Amino acid sequence: MKVLHFYKTSVPESMGGIEQVIHQIGLGAAKQGVQTDVLSLTRRHVPRTVDVGGYLVHRAKMDLQIASTGFSASAFLRFYQLARHADVIHYHFPWPFMDVVHFATGIRKPTVVTYHSDIIRQKRLLKIYRPLKRCFLRDVDRIVATSPNYLATSEVLARYRDKVSVIPIGLDRETYPAADPERLKAWRARVGPKFFLFVGVLRYYKGLHILMEAARDMHVPIVIVGAGPIEIELRAQAHALGLRNVHFFGQLPDSDKVALLELSYAVVFPSHLRSEAFGISLLEGAMFGKPMISSEIGTGTTFINIAGETGLVVPPSDPAALRNAMQFLWDNPEQASALGARAQERYWQYFTAQRMVTDYIKLYRELL
Repeated sequence: MKVLHFYKTSVPESMGGIEQVIHQIGLGAAKQGVQTDVLSLTRRHVPRTVDVGGYLVHRAKMDLQIASTGFSASAFLRFYQLARHADVIHYHFPWPFMDVVHFATGIRKPTVVTYHSDIIRQKRLLKIYRPLKRCFLRDVDRIVATSPNYLATSEVLARYRDKVSVIPIGLDRETYPAADPERLKAWRARVGPKFFLFVGVLRYYKGLHILMEAARDMHVPIVIVGAGPIEIELRAQAHALGLRNVHFFGQLPDSDKVALLELSYAVVFPSHLRSEAFGISLLEGAMFGKPMISSEIGTGTTFINIAGETGLVVPPSDPAALRNAMQFLWDNPEQASALGARAQERYWQYFTAQRMVTDYIKLYRELL
């Protein structure tokens, strides 16, 4: 079986949440004898095709970008060429240009779309895009939601409920490097033996401005790993609030990220908008056995983190509630440890890459 994934960015150039999902599917599918190709766009002068250790990534030149949507004239032919030899086409939503390519190339193959998120921010452009979006979602054979929570709360998915399946995102623990003892020692000396950790791209919906407010009048160390479009304003906010307990370390290699995950006391994930549809880095916290704090936004974050079982769940955009949750975990190490242990158990039960890949391959076979 041969599957073609289509999304605007991909590994190894980008490692966001959706790229991570495609990467995990590609690696896992190869182990089960399924050949995977990925087509994405790039602005860089890179090889047209590259092997990333089990599957092939093909790149088409990005010509322009509008409202986070990349466009490419060469992608039409490249997609057509690859799709002709594929058994199943696997799209990753949202990306409006993808919908255009789907209809323009006229490929009639079984189609799956993983619905990663509603479109939240670009409300004016959404009015223009909505007719195309509805045609696209109506035309594909199967839609996959990444959590039952998101399926239950998405008005868009409610229109197509009869062809929606739920396949939670999974991670392969073996693809993460082992923590190096020297790096553990170095980071422990740098940040101390006990701290809260946030990992992720610094975007508007991550709720980090709320975390800054919650950190005021607290003395617990908070480590922030990641870069992004609001990094400068977050650093300015932390400086204005006089937050000496908040440490920004920017983008780090996986070896350092793993070391910090191993060392961390708990993971804090304050995303406050539905643009945060799942929360890969929250899942990483569960995989490493850490208690979690997240907000109830009706998405997969509360499918990963069950209130009172794997961590604490607070109302969104509520600095006081977030501060109280952090203080509670800090003051109750035995309960925090028990929550972390149950988080890890839940990861092994529901969120392994093997389970995700097996469910997708089963879906591919059903469509074929």
